[in-house]
Parts: sequence; structure tokens; C-alpha cells
Amino acid sequence: MSIRGAAAVVGVGQTPYYKRNTAPRSTRGLVAEAVIQAAQDAGIDPRDIDGFASWGDDPTEGTHIATALGVRELRWSSLAWGGGGGGQVPSILQAVAAIATGMADCVVVYRGMNQAEEGRLPYAKGHFDTQYSAHGILTPVQTCALRTQRMLEIDKVPPSALEALALAGYHHAQNNPRAVAYGQPLDAEAYRASRLISEPLRLNDCSRENDGAGAILLVSADRAKDTRGKPAYVLGGVQGFVAGWGELTENHNPYTSNGLLPPMVERLWRESGVGVEDVDVTQVYENFTGPAVAALIDVGLVPPGPAAGEVMTLENLTVEKGRLPMNTAGGNLADGFVHGIGVVLEAVRQIRGDSPNPVADAKVSLLLGGPMAPQVGAMLFGSADALA
Repeated sequence: MSIRGAAAVVGVGQTPYYKRNTAPRSTRGLVAEAVIQAAQDAGIDPRDIDGFASWGDDPTEGTHIATALGVRELRWSSLAWGGGGGGQVPSILQAVAAIATGMADCVVVYRGMNQAEEGRLPYAKGHFDTQYSAHGILTPVQTCALRTQRMLEIDKVPPSALEALALAGYHHAQNNPRAVAYGQPLDAEAYRASRLISEPLRLNDCSRENDGAGAILLVSADRAKDTRGKPAYVLGGVQGFVAGWGELTENHNPYTSNGLLPPMVERLWRESGVGVEDVDVTQVYENFTGPAVAALIDVGLVPPGPAAGEVMTLENLTVEKGRLPMNTAGGNLADGFVHGIGVVLEAVRQIRGDSPNPVADAKVSLLLGGPMAPQVGAMLFGSADALA
């Protein structure tokens, strides 16, 4: 059974980003705000939502949000496991599966955070095993720095690839009033002068820390025709990991991987009916620039090794002139970071045409989730033309 065309995103909702301890509402209140916005965007009564899905140990259970919204019937509630953005794509796939099998009709995928309530990294409890902690590796940036250094030293990917990704995000953020880095451009000189956080990752290689919430609302493709606005249809998606990848041991593959190893990538293109050459725009979850570059190599958008630097240039990654525009709202680096919900929203907005930096006539939008997390994922959204 293929999920191609089984569901569509018909509503998008998002709160502003807030600095730590400045959010005006609880996590549950922020999520409710985003969900209501998504429903209004689609022209659907929030009480008609019957499914809820999130990831990363989101503390706002579907049962709680359903009760707060006064839904008429709760038919689906799920949480995708995995640290950081690892459950980002799986949670969307859970929503699609619920709709495709008739378990629910209208499912919202959301992520929210108020650090005053649960801290920054609730998902990380128990995430780093003794192999890491015994050697002083206690945070995601340290693990991703180790793998990034391997990518630079062993795979010979040039550091300029990381720099280009960071600069592209900040470039796009200057046209996005919602972005935390709006009005704060970044150039190569400032990037290179920024302090090291965990070598080789610098300050501007790292995602931001924000409070807020976002949501997308999905229904069946048939029902999408009767909703307000332009749908973004689900073309395909993959999640998980293959042998040699996981959270308890470092990977020993012949190259540094995001976790989207060849069998998963091949399945994505085969089941979606599109190829890597059909991708018009990409949103990659960049908790840090290194894992994001690895993800782009994994899916075939960027060549491995030194040639990665020939593709990963600022000009090539920007909407105005690039052949590979990405993170067009600013990404986790410059837009804002609530465990990746922002890049989910932007992947959908590019198809709907309401991105702050729209790619002209975008038909296929690629979302890459959770680089170097315990499980990872990739998702393709498309226009009606791509689905035909």
C-alpha cells in the first residue's frame, strides 16, 4: 500500500517564537493556539479534529489538547519516539497512516515548548548512554561535532559546505519577519569569527533555543478539495534506521551518514513516484550544520567528498539564483527552533505559495528530519500537478 496521495496538509498554524521564559502561555496553551490557527487556516472547526500526533516527548498529550479544544470525538493520539527532530517525519507519517486506514479523518501534527515548564531537553533523559557520559559527552552538540569532524577529515567534505548552509539560512531569514534572526544578517567573516561551541561546530552552526508552537492539519486528499486554500499533498515518506545505526553505538558505516542510508532513500524515491532531480526546494532539520550536510549527501542532493563544496555554495542554496534552494524561512539556525516544527511548516508553505521566500512554481518540496538522531526521516510534499 502506497501513501502517495493518501492525505494532504490543508492548514498551517504557528505562534511567534519567544526567548526562554518569555512565552505568555503554557506549553499546552501555545500548542492550542497553533492548532486553532491551523484549523482556521483550513476552514475547519477545531472540534472536528479527531487525531493528534507529536514527537520528541512533547509534554502536551493529544488527550489533553483534545479536551482543551472540546473535540467531538478523539480517534487517534500518538507520539513518535526519538531525540530532537528524529520523530518529526514519523509523526507526520503516523497522521497519514491514520487517515489512509480510516482510523481518523482530520489529524493535527504539532510541537510546542515552554522551557519554563519542562526545561530545554526533556527528550534527552536517558538518551545518552554510559558510552557517551563516561567520556564526557553529555549534549547533542558534542555527539554531532564528533560525527561532523569525521565527515570533514575522513570523507573530505570541505568546511565551506557547513558555512554555506548557515549563511543561506540567515540570508533567507532577512525576508521573514517571524524569524528570530530577522534584521540580523550574517556574512562569511562573522561566521568564521564566531566562537567554537564543540569543534568543529561554531556558534552559528548551532540551532537556536526558542519557545513557541506550530501545527499542520491533514485530511484525506478527497476532503482537501473542499477546504480553504491550496493543499500540499503527501507524495511519500520514510522513517527509522538500518543496520549499523542507532543511539547506543556510534555508526561504523564506510562514510559519515545522517542515518538515511541507501535502502531508505531508494524506497523514498521509488514509492513517491518522483526522483531527486524533481525536488524544487528542501527544508533540512539542522540542529547543527554538519548533520544537515550529511543528510543532503544521503538523499543524493549533494555529492559526497570534496565535490560537496562545489554544490554547497551560498549562491546555489538561495532562492534568488540557486539550483538547490533550502531552509527558505531561515531554518532552525535563523528562523527559530522548537524541535523542527518550523521547517515542517516551511516545507508545506512552499507548495502552498505562502513562504516568505517562495520558489517559483514549486511542485515538489522535500523535508529532511532529525539528522543523526536515533531515528531519522524524509518526507515529500507536492502540488496537485506533482500528484497527477
